[in-house]
This record gives sequence, C-alpha cells and structure tokens, in this order.
Amino acid sequence: MSLLGNILWLIFGGFLTGLGYIIGGIGLCLTIVGIPFALQHIKLIPMALLPLGRSLR
Repeated sequence: MSLLGNILWLIFGGFLTGLGYIIGGIGLCLTIVGIPFALQHIKLIPMALLPLGRSLR
C-alpha cells in the first residue's frame, strides 16, 4: 500500500516538493551562513520524494 501511496505522492506533488528542496539547498549554499541550512534541506529531499513508510531520525 505504501508503494502505491508513494507513487501517487510523487506524481501529485512530491516531485515538485523535492525539486524545491534541491533548488533551495543550492541557493542556500551560495552564502557561508546558509550552508548549515542547506545541509538540512539536503537531508529532507528523500523524505519529500517518498514519505510513506519512512521515519525521521
């Protein structure tokens, strides 16, 4: 069931959310102050793409 949910999530908004985290992370890497925030954005990308069946650590 989580496979079907992840596929639907990816089609209906997960891809755009993950793309937003990628672009935001790259944008934050442009400044020295933003690098720690960019690293956190990069950690959120897998959770944004396929959230069902995962847990935060």
